Amino acid sequence: MRPLTLITGVSRDKGIGAAIARKLAKEGHDLYLTHWTPFDGTDGVGAEPDFIHQFVDELQTLGARVAHEAYDLASGDAEGLLDRIEATLGVPSRLINNATFERHVNVDSFTTETLRAHYLVNNEGTLGLTFAFIERYKRAGLNDGRILFMVSGGPDANNLAYIATKGALIAITPALANGTGRYGISVNALDPGPTDSGWIDDTLHDHLVPFFPHGRVGTPEDTARFVAFLMGPDGAWVNGQHLHVDGGFTGR
Repeated sequence: MRPLTLITGVSRDKGIGAAIARKLAKEGHDLYLTHWTPFDGTDGVGAEPDFIHQFVDELQTLGARVAHEAYDLASGDAEGLLDRIEATLGVPSRLINNATFERHVNVDSFTTETLRAHYLVNNEGTLGLTFAFIERYKRAGLNDGRILFMVSGGPDANNLAYIATKGALIAITPALANGTGRYGISVNALDPGPTDSGWIDDTLHDHLVPFFPHGRVGTPEDTARFVAFLMGPDGAWVNGQHLHVDGGFTGR
């Protein structure tokens, strides 16, 4: 049976979420994709409003059943989202928490309002969806599941709120894996390091390259290949881990 995978934050052609979706479609997954263009247009690297419809057509040519919706993780409507997925494609057995909120803030500009904006998406929204996903999975009697948190870290002094909220996902990963293992769900957190998904300009690219042993910056496809392994039959025994799949990046 084809796995059904829910991927959040699939909004841009060069994004990590899109690369993962392409790879999983080729690997035999059906897909439900969420996207939130308002964030991309105001706080991200630019909105691509026509992207998702063309992308769904592309994935369907690969043999995948695909559905999508605009979904704001801060809305708190995880149950509604899962209702719509179940009515359209069925109950997902895999959840890739790729959507995120990020705004640069340092010790001089940090506010609790900014932290709260990060928390609503990166923690409350993400974990709310995760636990709702687990309940649906259990109710459906599934026995081969995966949960993946896309995370970040390091000493970036200009990214304090983002790193703090991603740190909470890293912290919960081994404990959650310990709790969900009895249901056949493996849980991991994956840090891809700096990835050229559209936000790296030429100056930053040239700065980053020396920190990569292979002499190039990571691509979304690098991340997607490893995620496909984790989501596949051979990935179940990787569980409770904070994975640095970053080509050996030394710039932390």
